[in-house]
Amino acid sequence: MEAIFFNGWFTLLRTTVVGILAYAALILFLRYSGKRTLAKMNAFDLIVTVSLGSTLATITLSADVALAQGLLALGLLIALQFLMTWTSVRWGWVRRMITGEPSLLLFRGPFLPGALRRTRLTEEEVRAAVRSQGLPVVEEVEAVVLETDGSLSVIQKAEGRQASSLDGIALPHQTRSER
Repeated sequence: MEAIFFNGWFTLLRTTVVGILAYAALILFLRYSGKRTLAKMNAFDLIVTVSLGSTLATITLSADVALAQGLLALGLLIALQFLMTWTSVRWGWVRRMITGEPSLLLFRGPFLPGALRRTRLTEEEVRAAVRSQGLPVVEEVEAVVLETDGSLSVIQKAEGRQASSLDGIALPHQTRSER
């Protein structure tokens, strides 16, 4: 019969040693792979982070997975993430495929109902983002953008200047050929 509460001292020792070594290796891998690996997360980054955590847990708790095999899996995940981010910096189509594009939700006054529906956000959520920036009225806002990491960016109107932070975001009056 399998032990439910205690399997013996060896399993505790194995979990401790392998857990410490795998954790230390993961920290080294992440430091080596650069800051982008731990950047603010979009959906792709979330998948990589969850995969790393799951792999670390499996290495630590499963006697069926050797430390070398687990470290290879961690290294592989980080290498693939590095490769994807490297290619996304060089080719726009890869970046759009991995992270998507920001969505304009409000532009120079009116909310954009189609964009709100597609992104499953409400006007109230956009107003909350405006309030969190300390702006008392929506009319003071040039634009609100849903970023690829899920955050809402609020761009305040700049008197006499165009909002250059909106470069690359499809504005409501643009056609596909103008972007």
